[in-house]
Amino acid sequence: MPNSITDVQGITVGSREDLEALTGCTVILTGRDGAVCGVDVRGSAPGTRETDGLAPINMVDRVHAVVLTGGSAYGLDAAGGVMQYLEELGIGHETGPAVVPIVPAAVIYDLAVGSCRIRPDKQMGYLTAQEAGTHVREGNVGAGAGATVGKIRGYAYCTKGGLGSWSITLENGLTVGAIVTVNAFGDVINEHGKIIAGVRADEERSFMGTEKAWMQSTAAGTMGMSTNTTLAVIACNANLDKNSMTKVAQMAHDGLARVIDPIHTMMDGDTVFALCTGGMSADVSMVGCLAAKVLSQAVLRAIYAAETIQGYRCWRD
Repeated sequence: MPNSITDVQGITVGSREDLEALTGCTVILTGRDGAVCGVDVRGSAPGTRETDGLAPINMVDRVHAVVLTGGSAYGLDAAGGVMQYLEELGIGHETGPAVVPIVPAAVIYDLAVGSCRIRPDKQMGYLTAQEAGTHVREGNVGAGAGATVGKIRGYAYCTKGGLGSWSITLENGLTVGAIVTVNAFGDVINEHGKIIAGVRADEERSFMGTEKAWMQSTAAGTMGMSTNTTLAVIACNANLDKNSMTKVAQMAHDGLARVIDPIHTMMDGDTVFALCTGGMSADVSMVGCLAAKVLSQAVLRAIYAAETIQGYRCWRD
C-alpha cells in the first residue's frame, strides 16, 4: 500500500490473525543488517520483551525485527518464532558459534475477546515473519485483530480498534513511517476534534467520552479499565544512533497524545519503538516531529479500517 511504514527502505511487514479467536501478531523485519533501535514506554501496564537492552547505556544497538502481538504476556512466544526464522537465514548478532537475532516485542491484552485459549505462539510468529513484504494490511489484522477502544463501561460499549500505518517522504528523500496497534483506554479523536472510537453512551451511535464516563464511574479497577495498550513502531532512513532513536521514540508519543485522550494512564502499556535503517543525514528533532505526525495519522487509519466483528462495533456503525 502507498504511504506505509514499508516506504522506508529495508522495512518489511507481515501480519497474521485468527478472526475467530480475535488475536494475531504483526512482525516488522529490518533486513539482514538490522536497524538501530530506541524505545520509549509511557504506559504503566506494559508487556514487553528485550526492551531493557535498547536503553542508551546498554550494548546492543541494532535489532533484526520487532513484534507487536495480541495474547497478553502469552503472545510474547511469537517472538521465538521470528528468531527461529531469522536464524535459519543467518540473520542476527554474531556471537561466534551462533547468530542471535535481536527481536524486541510488545503485547496488547485481547484475552477477553474471541477465545482466551488461543494466542499468538511460536508457529504464528514464524509464519508471519515468513510472509513479510511491502504490502501492509490495516484494520482487523495482525496485532489489531482483537484490539478495542473505550472499555471503561465494559466491552458492550467499546469500539473496535485495529492496525494502521502511514508515512511521509520529504523532497530531500527523508522518509518516516509508522505502524500502530490501537487498543487504547482513551477515546480516539480525529483532526476535527470528533470522537471516532471510544466508550459509547448507549448501544447505538453516540459516544459518551471516556473522561466523562470515568468521572461518573463507580467501577474503577474493573477488567475493562485494565486491558489497554497502544503499540507502535516508527521507522526512518536516517543515519542516527541509539540515543537519537530513543529521542525519536519519545517525541513520537506526542502523536498518540494528539489523537488519543486520555493517554499513558496506569491502565495502558503504551510503547513506541523507533528504527533507523540509514541512508541519509537528518536532524533528530525533525525526524521526531515527523514521527509524531505519521503516528497520529496511523492511529486514525487503524480506526477507519477496522470493521465490526463478533459484535464489537466499528466507527462506521
